[in-house]
Amino acid sequence: MATTSNQFLYSLTIQPPSHIVHATPGQFGGTREQLIITAAGSQLTLLRPDPIQGKVHTILTHNVFGIVRSLAAFRVTGSSKDFLIIASDSGRVTIVEYLPDRNRFSRVHMETYGKSGIRRVVPGEYLVCDPKGRAFLVASLEKNKLVYVLNRIAGATTEDNLAAELTISSPLEAHKPGVLVISMVALDVGYSNPVFAALEVDCSEVDQDATGEALEELQTQLVYYELDLGLNNVVRKWSDTVDPTASILFQVPGGSDGPSGVLVCGHESITYMHSNQEALRVAIPRRRGALEDPSRKRTIVSGVMHKLKGSTGAFFFLLQTEDGDIFRVTMDMIKDHDGKTTGDVRRLLIKYFDTVPVATTFCILKNGFLYVASQHSDPGFYQFEKLGDDDDEHEFNSDHFPVDPKAPYDPVYFHPRAADNIILFQNVPSMNPLMDCKVANLTGDDAPQIYTACGSGARSSLRTLKHGLDVTHIVGSQLPGTPSAVWTLKLKRDDEFDAFLVLSFANISFILSIGETVEQVDDSGFFTEIPTLAAQLLGDDGLLQVHAKGIRVVRNGKKFDWEAPQHRSIVAAATNAQQVVIALSSGEIIYFEADEEGNLNEFEERKAMTGTVTCLSLGDIPKGRLRSSFLAVGCDDCTVRILSLDHDSTLENKSVQALTAAPTSLAIMSMIDSSSGGSTLYLHIGLHSGVYLRTVLDEVSGELTDTRQKFLGPKQVRLFQLTVEGKTCVLALSSRPWLGYPDPITNSFTMAPLNYPELVWGWNFKSPQCKEGLVTIHGQDLSILSIDRLGDAFTQKSVPLTYTPRALVKHPEQPLFYTIESDNNTLPINVREQLLADPAAVNGDATMLPPAVFGHPKGNRHWASCISVIDPTAEDEDARVVQTLHLDQNESAISATIVPFLAQYGEHFLVVGVGKDVVINPRKFSEASIHVYRLNDNGREIQLVHKTPVEDLPYALLAFQGRVLVGIGKVLRAYDLGIRQLLRKSHAEVAPQQIVSLNTQGNRIIVGDIHQGITFVIFKPGTNRLIPFADDAVQRWMTCSTMVDYESVAGGDKFGNLFLVRCPPKASQEADEDDSGIHLVNARSYIHGCPWRHDLVCHFFTNDIPTSIVKTSLVVGGQEVLLWSGLMGTIGVLIPLLSREDAEFFQSLEQHLRSEDPPLAGRDHLMYRGYYAPVKGVIDGDLCERYNLLTQEKKAMIAGELDRSVREIERKISDLRTRSAF
Repeated sequence: MATTSNQFLYSLTIQPPSHIVHATPGQFGGTREQLIITAAGSQLTLLRPDPIQGKVHTILTHNVFGIVRSLAAFRVTGSSKDFLIIASDSGRVTIVEYLPDRNRFSRVHMETYGKSGIRRVVPGEYLVCDPKGRAFLVASLEKNKLVYVLNRIAGATTEDNLAAELTISSPLEAHKPGVLVISMVALDVGYSNPVFAALEVDCSEVDQDATGEALEELQTQLVYYELDLGLNNVVRKWSDTVDPTASILFQVPGGSDGPSGVLVCGHESITYMHSNQEALRVAIPRRRGALEDPSRKRTIVSGVMHKLKGSTGAFFFLLQTEDGDIFRVTMDMIKDHDGKTTGDVRRLLIKYFDTVPVATTFCILKNGFLYVASQHSDPGFYQFEKLGDDDDEHEFNSDHFPVDPKAPYDPVYFHPRAADNIILFQNVPSMNPLMDCKVANLTGDDAPQIYTACGSGARSSLRTLKHGLDVTHIVGSQLPGTPSAVWTLKLKRDDEFDAFLVLSFANISFILSIGETVEQVDDSGFFTEIPTLAAQLLGDDGLLQVHAKGIRVVRNGKKFDWEAPQHRSIVAAATNAQQVVIALSSGEIIYFEADEEGNLNEFEERKAMTGTVTCLSLGDIPKGRLRSSFLAVGCDDCTVRILSLDHDSTLENKSVQALTAAPTSLAIMSMIDSSSGGSTLYLHIGLHSGVYLRTVLDEVSGELTDTRQKFLGPKQVRLFQLTVEGKTCVLALSSRPWLGYPDPITNSFTMAPLNYPELVWGWNFKSPQCKEGLVTIHGQDLSILSIDRLGDAFTQKSVPLTYTPRALVKHPEQPLFYTIESDNNTLPINVREQLLADPAAVNGDATMLPPAVFGHPKGNRHWASCISVIDPTAEDEDARVVQTLHLDQNESAISATIVPFLAQYGEHFLVVGVGKDVVINPRKFSEASIHVYRLNDNGREIQLVHKTPVEDLPYALLAFQGRVLVGIGKVLRAYDLGIRQLLRKSHAEVAPQQIVSLNTQGNRIIVGDIHQGITFVIFKPGTNRLIPFADDAVQRWMTCSTMVDYESVAGGDKFGNLFLVRCPPKASQEADEDDSGIHLVNARSYIHGCPWRHDLVCHFFTNDIPTSIVKTSLVVGGQEVLLWSGLMGTIGVLIPLLSREDAEFFQSLEQHLRSEDPPLAGRDHLMYRGYYAPVKGVIDGDLCERYNLLTQEKKAMIAGELDRSVREIERKISDLRTRSAF
């Protein structure tokens, strides 16, 4: 990285990409449990399906810092564990093993075969593995195919280590120049020589033919490649001509399970082919309905084959079309005289199965579930109810269709219906594709929310992303008064569930029994006339109550009391299973310890504190110990003291820590720690000022070290120990509840808010109905909650949209958003209504299918477009879409903004750029116009004012000094509002190609061109001129931009790069001079552009296409960051590093991690982040955070090289994220 950069940014991903390009199931853990590995961008994710809850849980994510091109799972011969093969842009193929005990991926083998990057002739695009795990083939789009033989040398190691026994051969070549591969699968041939099938097009003659005749005679062929294991070579075994529209292959079971061969899927065609069988073909049924085009043919885009367990030769295919319809394809086998199958196929059978969102991959699991990795919506987890054998759906067979796809045949139709064979159990949230993103605080919380417009077609949505953990409200009850505290108690130490609830009010206490119903208990033995300070199960069966006047222990119905000294009361208490500590109003600390019989014994000496004690904490007794060794005491003199509880030094001072405010709550607890690799004793401190501190408490000396802090809210902090998912966590209650927990993957401490209203008290709760919950107090409400899942940083709320969102605009004053939505080749609503109203509707009935499931009906060259007004804060989900205004006459909205027109005294209008009869490629249109809408009813209703025709499509709109700036092709034009149309005020040609983005500050305008980058334009009010004065030295295909300051602009391009450019200071100063700007206009013509060029400050490759970038602050009191969103659902931040010392530290850490933790798939990290241009001025925070995942030896080694401690490095990494982002 260039160290001369004067600006350093720290890149972090706060929401990884969710566009799953590959998914493969397998027994990766070495057990019978099936897991799913998915690839999205550079992320590998391991999912565990839970058949009991009907959900999939993420158990591991791994950033490979490369583009995953394909995945395949294979099993080593004679084992029960699956390995994963990864083909990426590293030019290498990698074999990866999942280690369940460490919850990590480990690289077993890596073979280099070509250049890095994604190229036509570098293998990696196709990766298929022999079903028996003997070999795999990796191929490129053109020419090259390599076969690797996999072997296992049993006994190669003394331990049963499959990874060490696995060997991989040198590659065997099957190259042929000029051959394009369309699809590839491995044949199931049992234990015969492995065979791989490919759909190929030989283009060698096309390149040499200038007449074009060879192109017309081009044929698509199905080719078999056989790996001869004896001769150790690959031969082209068999080929045959197939349907020229063929695009995808599916493996047919072979050996004892079926006839082998492949299904070749093309345009309305599914053909079974094999080298020793006659071809059989069946047509893909078309949808029947009034809104369907009866002549439109469908194509299979994805599918899966599944063998039925326990019945030899029983299998079926689920194949999906581009509409989302799934068809079940089976084979009718020829049988001999004994009723056994001969291995020959009599006919193909096809019938409609169900409809789900269009998928990239299907995964059928052995426990009867189906995982659907959707292309443009949430992945779904479904359960099979039945296999479609006994339903009334009509079945079509190959007897009625010719093998030749060009021969005439009668098309067949089906009626789509609601899902009958599979039931949706879970929608996994996904924001792919993410079209636009805004940051705003509409709910009045202390932190803003992220609003994203994402999805495609009828499955689009506006999503609210809120930082925090999801909380499920199980049951709640309103109490007669306002309680101040609540505890749960078991009757005996060995009991699994809680028996009592102890509620403390202002002047009384309630004891409630927990069972089928919650009832008040009158004979508990506790004092009920006074409030309770603490309640605890003491010893094995003693119930302890601490109140202001003393202590009561109830055991076997007998009561034992200890009374406080006269004229003094108990102000604070801390308890555990064997120890009790109380603080008196006089400042004295009294210590009790329980003997073997459970009786409390008071320690002779009392400790007098200098100030009033505000809080105490003991912590649980460590396993194998008789007592907790330390007592934490918080006083109103803004200190926390650690006192010893050991027999030889009871109540002696061990350490003291000064605080910025009085402590209100303390909690000593042992938690999992990534720094030590085990558990560490922590002291958690809550202050009256709303600050939370976490410090390490030395288990031997009692010293307090490594203090970290976080501001939680304006109210004082209360702390409670909880158990969530079997892990010890800390609940911190301020103006909103927070949970501190060890991250499930990295074990690093994470502090996240709970998405629940303000709480006063929280405590562990266990019952037969709620195995792991918490009982909470909020006002007069007593509630039992459960925390859904640790590790999910965001909770999402979704508002459904009508079509694919193109832009998201926020109302400047009201909590409203405006979305413009449009879909190409989709019937608009007026055409649909006409067809449904037509009594002579052809092709079936006139029923309307729900678009969210079946999509909108298709119509060639039709546009469906609308403008929606959305209130995401509305409590009623149905009321969140306030208004939807549909565009007619085949118009489509392409840009939008809100403008306070000066001519209307600052009244806000919605301005929308519209095109009519738009054709995407080649780009053309019949009309272009700008629509102006008046905002009525505080913006909740829009009304068309007028339309203004323009000569080109207006791709960019921006409010500018009471007018609207419009990018029309190369021209930048300023309009004011007129009575009948917009009035042109300024006009200049400022961009070389097409303006796609606009930003402004003062008189300066930032123009983004579609492929010429950023241009700075100055507006001269005196002469009413727009003058470009600085542009980019590099051609950038702009997608988004924002102004960082008056001279700096951040943007993204369509190749996945983020950059920061800065206008030279002299150019900026000259442009702002108060004159006509004539010297800027009369620049030298031979430089082909503006007189000045930008300076490149930062450059970084993100592996996602940025769709928006905005300067904002995400946390309370945090610095401003650049938040960007990517098309595949990524959300990331660029955090400015404020000191040179921090920049140099993270640069050094980055360099060490590149060598000590190289990317899993073999990609060079520095080359990856500098894919198109060398990385400059940006530090990869995702790589730095992998420091937490290293072994303790590597952590210590890197820390020694950097002359820091492990904790210090982890604190710097953690602070940078928590103080600026989530």
